[in-house]
Amino acid sequence: MSEMDLDELYSELSDFAKPAKGEAGSAKQQRIIAGFEEIERFCEEHGRLPQHGEGHDIFERIYAVRLDRLRALPECREILQGRDTRGLLRANATHDSFSSVQEDETPYHAGVASDGIPSDDELAAELAAAGLRGSDIAQLQHVRTREEIRAAEEIAKRNPCPDYETFRPLFEKIRRELKTGERQSVKFKDNAEVRKGDLFILDGQTVLVADIGEEFMNDYGRPDCRLRVVYDNGTESDLLVRSLQRALNKDKTSRRITEPDYGPLFSGEEEEGDLTTGYIYVLRSKSEHPFVVENHKVLHKIGVTGGDVQRRVANAKKDPTYLLADVEMVGTFQLANINRKKLEALLHKFFGPARLDIELMDRFGGQVEPREWFLVPFTVIEEVMEKIKTGCIGEYRYDPMTAEIVKVK
Repeated sequence: MSEMDLDELYSELSDFAKPAKGEAGSAKQQRIIAGFEEIERFCEEHGRLPQHGEGHDIFERIYAVRLDRLRALPECREILQGRDTRGLLRANATHDSFSSVQEDETPYHAGVASDGIPSDDELAAELAAAGLRGSDIAQLQHVRTREEIRAAEEIAKRNPCPDYETFRPLFEKIRRELKTGERQSVKFKDNAEVRKGDLFILDGQTVLVADIGEEFMNDYGRPDCRLRVVYDNGTESDLLVRSLQRALNKDKTSRRITEPDYGPLFSGEEEEGDLTTGYIYVLRSKSEHPFVVENHKVLHKIGVTGGDVQRRVANAKKDPTYLLADVEMVGTFQLANINRKKLEALLHKFFGPARLDIELMDRFGGQVEPREWFLVPFTVIEEVMEKIKTGCIGEYRYDPMTAEIVKVK
């Protein structure tokens, strides 16, 4: 975790200063609303208002100073009008327990200049009064960044979905399609695009992006927008796109659920919108064994990997799987939105009659039977790939006697 310094704290509070003329209102309003929601969540969790004083967590003290700013600035109060259902903006200045918050028509103006805008000196004085000396802040260790704590709070805040019955049939359909293989779940890529209608698996729950709000620039100058996310347990949340992406990245088991019609199974070139799930690779051995040399043009290893193919074969000459020899790459086929293990099993079964039957000894004296080498011309392998792509591979079989694929009668 990074340390928090006074400049970062000033930056945290600067969202609530009067904007310069010409500043876009929508982005600023989003920041003010998001900041106020953090205060609301604190109150819900702790049952009281955030308080000043060195006896409290630094983020609670930040929320306390932020609440003072929101109360003091008419522009902020106007933006939050109608959202303050708990009366936080009109609460008295004693920071009593949240359960006893009462409406007060007199706003709290502690530490505010005569024009309603706090100066840096006044802000520093208020921070000092709260026990936040610059030297103390610089020494804080293992403090979560504002972005991290906001993401955690947003993910945690889920409400009952009032119209969940309209979504229930969709979630049931998705579960059926995952079981039948009509849909696939693929690993979520870091910060991958999130669109309306996208489906994910997060913390074991199916997640639907039901709606996407207007885009705005966040505190770090990056585009962001508010989502309506519905979960298959009947809850929903309104977290931000980047918060959802962070949650999906953090969950090592997170998945993206593909559409039922995901187009070509694989292609030679990556196309826009494809979710790469791996590669089929075809290799030839450089072994000097007489049988391998004699059948060099038709002896191929057909494998599937989810990683880098070149890295996969880097130590081929030490691996019995590769016939203890270096290999040459004959061809690769990119997989898009498909279960690569099932496809590999299909290919190996199809070419089963031409599988090479051989036993080798590994470095430790163990017996190994390489199972991915086939006596098949590369042109036939390419033809089979096309048959799988068009969905008609079930109508054919491989004839090892003629080295051709033939129609099943």
